[in-house]
Amino acid sequence: MAKNILICDDAAFMRMMIKDILTKNGYNVVGEAENGLKAVEKYNETKPDLVLMDITMPEMDGIQALKKIKETDAGALVIMCSAMGQQAMVIESIQSGAKDFIVKPFQADRVLEAVKKVVG
Repeated sequence: MAKNILICDDAAFMRMMIKDILTKNGYNVVGEAENGLKAVEKYNETKPDLVLMDITMPEMDGIQALKKIKETDAGALVIMCSAMGQQAMVIESIQSGAKDFIVKPFQADRVLEAVKKVVG
């Protein structure tokens, strides 16, 4: 059965790129969010198997959104994405419950490797 994935990134072209990689490889994209607030809303609406979450977003950043999602669903599976190779943010994401971290610009095989590792 195809895994349902929610994509959260403030850049429409990034969401499109990730969606393309995932759908071509048999994953089902159940929603997209352009900021952290929408990400939390969409998570509660769609209950995806996995969330791909950008760290730097308007209104609520990805780490805050990750924490909110984990409050309502402790078992939520989230992979963080960021262009910034900032150690502190990576560490905070993992401590907040993220399962993996992907650095932009994305390489399709790295995205798929992370997704497979987390949801099979």
